[in-house]
Amino acid sequence: MKMRNKSIFTSLSFVTAIIIFSSCNKETSQTTGWEYNNPKNGGFEVVPYEEQETGPGLVLIEGGTFAMGRTEQDVLYDWNNIPRRVTVSSFYMDETEVRNLDYLEYLYWLKRVYGTDFPEIFKKALPDTLVWRDKLAYNEPYIELYLRHPAYRDYPVVGVNWPQANDYCAWRTDRVNEYILIREGILKIDPAQTNENNFNTDAYLAGQYDGVVKNDLIDLNPNGTGTRKVRVEDGILLPRYRLPTEAEWEFASLGLIGNALFERVVERRMYPWNGHILRTDEDANLGEFVTNFKRGRGDNMGVAGNLNDAADITAPVFSYWPNDYGLYNMSGNVSEWVMDVYRPLTPEDQNDFRSFRGNVYQTQVLDQDGNIDEKDSLGHIKKRDVTVEESTNRRNYRSADNINFLDGDYSSSIYYDQPEYKDAEKKNKVMYEYGFSSMINDQARVYKGGSWKDRAYWNVAGTRRYLDEKQSTDFLGFRCCMTRVGSPMGNY
Repeated sequence: MKMRNKSIFTSLSFVTAIIIFSSCNKETSQTTGWEYNNPKNGGFEVVPYEEQETGPGLVLIEGGTFAMGRTEQDVLYDWNNIPRRVTVSSFYMDETEVRNLDYLEYLYWLKRVYGTDFPEIFKKALPDTLVWRDKLAYNEPYIELYLRHPAYRDYPVVGVNWPQANDYCAWRTDRVNEYILIREGILKIDPAQTNENNFNTDAYLAGQYDGVVKNDLIDLNPNGTGTRKVRVEDGILLPRYRLPTEAEWEFASLGLIGNALFERVVERRMYPWNGHILRTDEDANLGEFVTNFKRGRGDNMGVAGNLNDAADITAPVFSYWPNDYGLYNMSGNVSEWVMDVYRPLTPEDQNDFRSFRGNVYQTQVLDQDGNIDEKDSLGHIKKRDVTVEESTNRRNYRSADNINFLDGDYSSSIYYDQPEYKDAEKKNKVMYEYGFSSMINDQARVYKGGSWKDRAYWNVAGTRRYLDEKQSTDFLGFRCCMTRVGSPMGNY
């Protein structure tokens, strides 16, 4: 027995010695044998990296395959959500809709940074509070109070159109990445940022923004200056905040991660919960509504003394029960903008992996020497659409604008054999004849989910509607998401 214990001790000591010896050796290239992170041989850097940081307000949505589209009778007979099996990559999504408080923080920053010289930037971002007006209802108090009064600070922001929502996502990207650089001791807080002298992620990576430097990273390049800025390869900066695609939103809403046995979905959902009703069957809250919607004509919240969904208009973003991903109000409260351009035939044409319609490929503007051009007056890197000449030898795309691919372009229209209609492709009248027989054009954006103003039908995750991107309503909000890089599962 003693000999056996001694043998185990000897083996463990040997393994420990190997681990210690291995840890003292620097990592080398498996293809060339050269040592990484050594300035004596060129200084090629390989940073230790474990996992993508979860950005503020986000939760991980583990991706997978699901049947996207109709799960309820198509009562409008639009035939625009035909079921189609697709795969969604893992991504991050906001736990809740963007709140009034969040948007007020954004407006404050815009006014502080751009308000003196570019007041139009602040005005452009203001939500349309007049969406609350109704010709036969008294909603004037909401116009004055809903966005700014502290009683509504945790309510979802409304009156925001699609471009405004995208601008908010871009601003949030920069503020989060700026905070990360400050937290990591690379930059100092600079409250004096104004006009083009403000932190922008693209500008920083392009070397067009310095900021108030605290400690730059050590540059191992023997031909360098000794220090350098953070690069994408360092894994410190986060990917962009953005609106979710329609497929991502619908996948996240259903929350099938809590409804599957191995690879078998045991019950296909209509809502973010099991069953076909909108009431809870839990004993403690038996019969209460699990979402904020309009039960019937003239019934927005129930009877006094027993207000069922307890919300006459919107409700605080953490109201009701989250789905199995931990997302709140993916059904009801407010409908939500997504990235996609609306086309009724998208379910038939879409790719079955990372489905999305709305690609317009861009590249950074370069000067005659091939260097990145200067920033614009707002501190952003200038971009332009990719030209056909630049894509001549490509197999995966030729033109920058692919919004109308297979559904809206000249070749997909009934006039495909009449050359005189070919020029109308740019006017968006070839397929849908916008303004004459259709309201569909390249500015028609999809929004998903039901709202406080909708009946139960629109709470079904597969339903889809659209609105011109420049318009806004009192029942339409948004939430942000972020691409997941690396492992689709993460470290739980």
